[in-house]
Amino acid sequence: MATDESDGRTGDRPEPLFVTTHWSVVLAAGHGDTTRAADALAHLCKAYWYPLYAYARRRGSSPHDAQDLTQEFFARLLAGNWIAEADQQRGRFRSFLLSAMKHFMANEWNKAQTQKRGGGQPILSLNDDSAEHRYGLEPVEKATSESLFERGWALTLLEGVLARLEEEYRREGKQAWMEAMRPALTSDRGALDYAEMAEKLDLTETAARVAVHRLRQRYRQLIRAEVASTVAAPEEVEAEMHHLFEVLTNG
Repeated sequence: MATDESDGRTGDRPEPLFVTTHWSVVLAAGHGDTTRAADALAHLCKAYWYPLYAYARRRGSSPHDAQDLTQEFFARLLAGNWIAEADQQRGRFRSFLLSAMKHFMANEWNKAQTQKRGGGQPILSLNDDSAEHRYGLEPVEKATSESLFERGWALTLLEGVLARLEEEYRREGKQAWMEAMRPALTSDRGALDYAEMAEKLDLTETAARVAVHRLRQRYRQLIRAEVASTVAAPEEVEAEMHHLFEVLTNG
């Protein structure tokens, strides 16, 4: 076995504590109509459409109707000026999105649609097949529509973070590292077989432990950065992080 102590420096790159994020850009636009704010909102909507799909399904919509409602909601959200209604003092994208969807469904649930939703061309491409498969795995018998939204939100956030982490390792030519160490992101430290992992990666056991530490460190950094991108101010990050892990723990 090699004695190289190289351990993958992905986890060393610091993440800014708070930067001008997608949601803060959107809120800063206020009543204005800026391209930057529109792009930021589109990014958030593309990432977080599934929780609303699950919400609509739990409220009684069929798979087709849930996709239709979610598509139309985002079409109007992106084409209109609903962001001006967001609470500037409690500007969490998660809270705004659910509140806006509730309002939209109250107004639109029974309206007959005479033309294809979204003006003929969908603003966001929603994969209804994968969404329904995912919804089928949800514990819907015990979940309220709101709690299902929250759970979907949390899992969607983590999935996006994991995809970003995997891409970082891929760019560095460390796909094998990511595959071998992936269980470390969800397992307790005592449950990991570092000797086996070290053998797979051709490292010493000490280097494997360091690599796992750096992986977890980077994962936490990316989670924090993603959470920060959905709140309006740095002082809201800690509360949203706490909420995220509470949802994951109790979900």
